[in-house]
Amino acid sequence: MIVALIIACEVGFWVLLALGLAVRYLLKWRRTSNVLLLCEPVLELVLFVATAIDLKNGAEPGWEHGVAALYIGYTVAFGHYTIRWLDGHAAHRLGGAPPPPKPPRYGRARARHEAKLWLRAVFGGAVALVLLQLAVWYVGDSGDVSSLRSFQWVALRVIGIYGLIALSYTVWPRKAPKGGAAEDRSAAPSKGEQEEARR
Repeated sequence: MIVALIIACEVGFWVLLALGLAVRYLLKWRRTSNVLLLCEPVLELVLFVATAIDLKNGAEPGWEHGVAALYIGYTVAFGHYTIRWLDGHAAHRLGGAPPPPKPPRYGRARARHEAKLWLRAVFGGAVALVLLQLAVWYVGDSGDVSSLRSFQWVALRVIGIYGLIALSYTVWPRKAPKGGAAEDRSAAPSKGEQEEARR
């Protein structure tokens, strides 16, 4: 049941996102679009409640419960970021807005961008770790929690991998090709970074 629900939540995320953006830019119904996009967190809440009920009903903790925790952590950390990114592209292609700024490619600006993604990974991993630990405490000595513990290590490894990627851009920054314009863009924060810093 949990696996099917995870798949349903993933499909529902993209369906709601597509509907919300289509309604916003094709029909110009901004309020309806906001309602549809605000329904996105409900999917994670449904998955969380269903997982808790499954364990309460005596289900043996398994890999599907670990995947559910990782999925919730990922969507909490990266869901809004993904929606904002796609909203910028939809506004450009459907609403006539200028193209959204691309992530910086070189120098310190790219290192800052990767560091922000790592912080999101830390946040998502922390959410997953907390949910998994709550499940471990909830099951207690009445069941085998080894699979839940193993997924805690998975969350920590994901955080570590993101951290190594971000660190590599800091230690070995990519250099812009000679030409001036590219170097200027990589040295200064992009408009997208400036907007994200203000949020």
